[in-house]
Amino acid sequence: MKKYLIFFVIIFSAGIIYSQTAEEIIKKAEDAVKGEETAQGTFKMTIHTSDYTRQLVMESWWQGNKNSLILTKSPKKEEGNKTLKIGNEMWQYLANTETTIKIPPSMMLQSWNGSNFTNDDLVRESNLAKDYTQKIIGDEKIGGNDTWKIQLIPKPDAPVVWGKLYYWVRKKDYLPALVQYFDEKGNMVRYLVYSDVKDFNGRKLPAKWTMYDNTKKEDWTKIEILDMDFNIKIPPRKFSFQELERGS
Repeated sequence: MKKYLIFFVIIFSAGIIYSQTAEEIIKKAEDAVKGEETAQGTFKMTIHTSDYTRQLVMESWWQGNKNSLILTKSPKKEEGNKTLKIGNEMWQYLANTETTIKIPPSMMLQSWNGSNFTNDDLVRESNLAKDYTQKIIGDEKIGGNDTWKIQLIPKPDAPVVWGKLYYWVRKKDYLPALVQYFDEKGNMVRYLVYSDVKDFNGRKLPAKWTMYDNTKKEDWTKIEILDMDFNIKIPPRKFSFQELERGS
């Protein structure tokens, strides 16, 4: 009994004792925005730089982290463009030229359509629970909400480029509040702010996701969820080449 008491005192004195692990908290936050099974939604993306501002409207279908399809609905000159992910492979279809381009793994961290989001961000390739070691490092207020601050360090063989992430999760509903992305030298490259929580078919989600470029202060991209539904039936052919190259 004395041995266990000493052990408890050592753990308690080292800092706050949490009833959940960082892995459990991150999984709940990721499931909240991604959906555990299938999801379908319509989004508006605003891309802002020092030189221009442009907007796109997209419809998207997801099957967890496995498969996804993104269809651009506007503007007119980009209408019908699609991005398809099947497993670990990704393709883009350009409607104007009826051309299909395979995206190699080396380009997953490249900008998606000129935005501050990457190909990886849009098709949900990375898996935080699988690719990173996670640790709760504190409690902070973000946007007036109590949050857990979680540090994520990539595992040795993980196919990621970030040297470190900080991820804040709201305590009251496990929704993400803020994510900071650092390079291998410890410099913050970008950060993602989640805001404007709304109800989408019985499920609460941040309706606005704004990615800021920390190296170009005037550049940011905002995704606004217009509608969203989860755990719906999506035909298997939706994630196929026939669907990718089919006219809208």
